[in-house]
Amino acid sequence: MKEKLKKISDVFKVIFGYGIMIVLFLGGLTFFAYVVAIIIGGDTGLAISTWVYSKFIPVIIYASTILILFGLLTMYMAGEKALTPSKKHAVHEGEK
Repeated sequence: MKEKLKKISDVFKVIFGYGIMIVLFLGGLTFFAYVVAIIIGGDTGLAISTWVYSKFIPVIIYASTILILFGLLTMYMAGEKALTPSKKHAVHEGEK
């Protein structure tokens, strides 16, 4: 059972990694869309910036939320415990 969860976790990790990379890239593209809208100006610039704000950014937010779910499922299935010190990083006597 653990091996099967590990394989599913590996698939989710790939989906999470590539998905977050794409979402971050698309988030960066919004900056350039706004710059183009400022350069063009007028009604066309307004239409571009309105489209980015009302149609494009919500899709990025929903996609990133779903991808974060994949990341959390990956951690859960792999048995990883975030923010928990491992034995490698055990507390030394002076830090107790």
